[in-house]
Amino acid sequence: MGKFAKAVIADDEPILRHHLSRALAEVWPELEIAAAAGNGVEALEAISTHQPDVVFLDIRMPELDGMGVAKALAKLDKTPHIVFTTAYREYAINAFEQNALDYLLKPLSEQRLEQACDKVKARLAERADSHTAQGQFNHDQLGSLIEHINQLSQPKPAEYLNWVKASKGDDIYVISVADILYFKAEDKYISVYKKNEAVPNGADEYVIRSALKELVNQLNPDHFWQIHRSTIVNVSAIDKVHKDFTGRLSVLIGKNKLPVSRSAQSLFKGL
Repeated sequence: MGKFAKAVIADDEPILRHHLSRALAEVWPELEIAAAAGNGVEALEAISTHQPDVVFLDIRMPELDGMGVAKALAKLDKTPHIVFTTAYREYAINAFEQNALDYLLKPLSEQRLEQACDKVKARLAERADSHTAQGQFNHDQLGSLIEHINQLSQPKPAEYLNWVKASKGDDIYVISVADILYFKAEDKYISVYKKNEAVPNGADEYVIRSALKELVNQLNPDHFWQIHRSTIVNVSAIDKVHKDFTGRLSVLIGKNKLPVSRSAQSLFKGL
C-alpha cells in the first residue's frame, strides 16, 4: 500500500518542516501531509485528529520532545509508523534500524528519505495484506526502540585526567593528579608541583609541554580551579585564602603564595 497514505510532520524549525514536506511530495506523491506541528504537544493533537499512517518526528522539540511523543504513541491502540529525524549523531543511528521504524539524519538526503518512505510503504502493505491490527505490532518495536535510545542518549560522565606524564631532568614520571598541588604556566611549558611527603610543606617540580588552556579542559573542575591565567590549583591542597588590604586574594599552598586574578575571585565566594 503505497498510495493514499497520510502523514504528520513534527519539527520545531518551520524551514525544515517546509523542506521535508516538499521533499516528500517528490519521493512519495501519494502521501497526504495532514498536518505540520512545531512541538510535541501540537504533534500529539495532530496525530489524534488525523490518525496518520506515518509520523515524521523530530527528537529535540520544545514543550514535549520526540521521545515523549513516541512514548505517548506507544500507549495507543492504533500506533502510526514513526520516522525519527535528528541532527544529533549521538542518538546512535543503529538504534533506529528497526523493522517498522526508521530515522533521517539532518540535513536530509533525498535518497535516504526515499529509502525510509519505501520501508514505510512496505510495512503498510504487509499490514493491509495480513489484516494485522495496527496496535500491537508496533508497540513492542516502538517500546524497544524508546528504551534503547533512552539508554544511549543518557549523558555520559565526563572523562578527566587521572595521570600526567611529566619530566624532571632526563627522566619521565607518571604522576597521579591527586598528588599534584598546582600547575603554573611558564614560558613554553607548564611546571607541575607535586607534594613531597618527605619534606614538610615540600614540593617537587616537574615539567610538561602543553598549553594551560588545553590542560584545564582535561582536569575535573570540581577538583582543579584556574585561579589565574597562569595557574591551576588542586582545591584540596589549598591551606587557606588570604585577602590583603586592597581586597586582592591569594591562595596559600604550603610555602607557596599564589595570586588570584579578579576574574577568578568568584570561585571563593561563600568559602
